[in-house]
Amino acid sequence: MTEAKEKSTLHVKDHDVVVPGEVLAEGMEYLPSQGTYRKEDKIYANQTGLLILEGKVLKTIPLASVYLPKKYDVIIGKVIDILMTGWRLDTNSPYSAVLPLKDATFDYIKKGTDLTAYFNLDEYVVCKIFQVTSQNLVDVSMKGPGLRKLQGGRIIKVNAAKVPRLIGKRGSMVMMIKSATDIQLIVGQNGLVWLNGEPEKEMLAIEAIRKIEREAHVPGLTERMKKWLEQKTGKKIEIQEMPEEESYDHRPSRYNGPRRDGPRHGGQHEPRRDGRPRRNSPFRGSRR
Repeated sequence: MTEAKEKSTLHVKDHDVVVPGEVLAEGMEYLPSQGTYRKEDKIYANQTGLLILEGKVLKTIPLASVYLPKKYDVIIGKVIDILMTGWRLDTNSPYSAVLPLKDATFDYIKKGTDLTAYFNLDEYVVCKIFQVTSQNLVDVSMKGPGLRKLQGGRIIKVNAAKVPRLIGKRGSMVMMIKSATDIQLIVGQNGLVWLNGEPEKEMLAIEAIRKIEREAHVPGLTERMKKWLEQKTGKKIEIQEMPEEESYDHRPSRYNGPRRDGPRHGGQHEPRRDGRPRRNSPFRGSRR
């Protein structure tokens, strides 16, 4: 093991920009991960991207990419259609998602109810992906901490590949922007960002977001953004992590999706055979 470590060599630094075929490391001490591969005793990059070094594990994040839905991602979706059994959402990806009635609210929704009373066309919601099938059919839920309809504010788009840098380590970048601008800010993992505050402060936050997006590949981004925000606002800013109760603003919560004990998109749960309603059934009435 000692001999292997002595022969192992790392040829790049954390957050370096690498290109396909570039040798990242030699020896067996380092391990390949996403965006890298091993050939004999060398690790190569297989895409142009930002190198992330996590201990001895090497991976790359592409500099530009299209968002692909993943289970447990917290995203911002736009209502684009109202179905008999729920709502269809634009996920800022090649695949739309369905928000079923039973996963949208704890209210009992009667047959024939005007669903626009809950979510109307062109409205935005924060939701969580709980299912992605092999055919890329996506189901989302509004039942979880912080998942809700967004009211007011504005939506901007960022490159999905830059979302991890915009969020920062444990939400540190998001917290800095919030502290500097005093606005509400939610970053969806699908590259949609919601901002709500005074117009001039919203514009400053957007300027900061665009700067992060442009410079995501440059090392020391957090410290540079701290100094930049301090110069812009004249405020002393501390680098801090996102509180656990606000985790929905930047990463998946611990909520693992709704129970799958009802019909897929029907929004109705049948009572038990003894006539009593099932737990969490809409027959129990509103749980607000």
